[in-house]
Amino acid sequence: MNEEEDISGPPHRELYALLHVSPDASDEEIRRAYRQWAQVYHPDKYQDLHMKEVATQNFQRICEAYEILSDENKRQIYDIYGMEGLTSGLELGPRLSKIEEIKEELERLRRMKEQEKSLAHFRPSGTIMTNLSVPHFLDGDSFVRGMQMASQFQSQISKNNTLALGGNMAVSENSGGRAASLVLGHQISPAASAEFMVSFGLQSLVGVQTTRQLSQHSSATMGLAMSLQDGSINLSNAWTRQFSETANGNIQLVLGPESSIAVGWQKREEKMSAAGELKLGTSSFGVSAHCTRHFSSKSHGRIAGRFGSTALEIEVGGGRKLSKFSTVRMLYTIGIQGIFWKFEWRRGGQKIIVPILLSRHLNPLFAAGAFIFPTSAYFILKKFVVKPYYLKRERQKALENSEKTSTQVQEAMAAARRAQKLLENVANRKRNKQMEVGGLVITEAKYGNLKNVKRSDQSEVTESASQVIDVTLPLNFLVTDSGQLKLHEGVKKSGIMGFCDPCPGDPKGLHVEYTYGGKRYEVTVDDYKELFIPCEEHRI
Repeated sequence: MNEEEDISGPPHRELYALLHVSPDASDEEIRRAYRQWAQVYHPDKYQDLHMKEVATQNFQRICEAYEILSDENKRQIYDIYGMEGLTSGLELGPRLSKIEEIKEELERLRRMKEQEKSLAHFRPSGTIMTNLSVPHFLDGDSFVRGMQMASQFQSQISKNNTLALGGNMAVSENSGGRAASLVLGHQISPAASAEFMVSFGLQSLVGVQTTRQLSQHSSATMGLAMSLQDGSINLSNAWTRQFSETANGNIQLVLGPESSIAVGWQKREEKMSAAGELKLGTSSFGVSAHCTRHFSSKSHGRIAGRFGSTALEIEVGGGRKLSKFSTVRMLYTIGIQGIFWKFEWRRGGQKIIVPILLSRHLNPLFAAGAFIFPTSAYFILKKFVVKPYYLKRERQKALENSEKTSTQVQEAMAAARRAQKLLENVANRKRNKQMEVGGLVITEAKYGNLKNVKRSDQSEVTESASQVIDVTLPLNFLVTDSGQLKLHEGVKKSGIMGFCDPCPGDPKGLHVEYTYGGKRYEVTVDDYKELFIPCEEHRI
């Protein structure tokens, strides 16, 4: 049975799946589960040599799981470090004989790892912006109208101190400028921090800023900065309040040569994020808002608007995630400054932004064409070029992965079928009993590749080829006498007796069809999600 963990899944849960108990199970629940499985797989129950050998292998696995989970010290080490923590790294015996000593040792190792991680933590970020202009190019001037570059490096120099070094340079036609900054951050306490900053160049200044957590849901920031050019002083105060798990608001007051007050809010949910701000100053005012909608894990759309004394524009567009760290986005902007296309590419903390001025005049026909043309081109390329390419690449990767793991998968499936064979008598007896009383009967259950578990056209395809395994029998075995079945949250299902991992590295799911009280039900759950049946929501 394959015990390789998915990267995205919770670690160190295989033994809980093996005994079919929750990670929060009590000692009594673990003992009861062990006795149940030991009765099924005890070698003395079988006379056939082949069956006895299979039972012996599974019985040893159950005994090992029980030995670890029934020992408080071993279980705690396993929960944090897995089997590796039991076989190497931590010593058991006289050196760590008490549970308090185990906890202290684990906490010490955790602190060491966190310290090593923080000391090695070095976060670079940067932005390159190139301004292009089609009207200027058509008039015989340069196509590139300006460029801005900004870079920052932040490092955790100690447990409570951070250091950030930054610099930027801007060039526009025949003029330009540069600046450099240094920010030292210090964590005063768990609820308070301070920053000291120095900047030279375009805006030479020195300043200090402090932040304090006022309550569980609110914080305040106060800053003081002095310009090294004219000696002017700016005082800023900001208050932030958490309204809910997904929404917060803030108020910022700035007193100085350019005094202003701003009120803003932000809302971030799984599929949508939005923000808005109203700012009133002594010489300007402005209102801005934007909303981003995630259509899938890879694509999103965005709409934004700005209105004020210096801006009046609307921006729409969308982006797509190319990889775990890379995203591209195209935006269309129309406003009093003209019609723009903006291209963005982001990778980690690095950004490249290219705004292109298409026209300084707001011609309705040109504005419509500038929006329709790239939008149509995107959907055509996506359907006929990009999507076929990625599907082909995914199939190629799946084929290569399947070839690499085919022997491993076949062995795991053979072991799972042998384990199911020993469950067959009890599973059939439970199934017949449930049928007699109109209880819970699993009619079909498949586990494996999330895309394939629900397909019904696999009668001519082998289990290994379709990357699924039939688990109807082990699920019938797990049905309780009261006619219920529960698979625990956070436990990888491939570790359950009679299961295996038929597609290592791929997203997996479990599809179950069952009857209860003469009615048909159907449900599909992800690998680590809880399953509790019967449930009226599953009714067909």
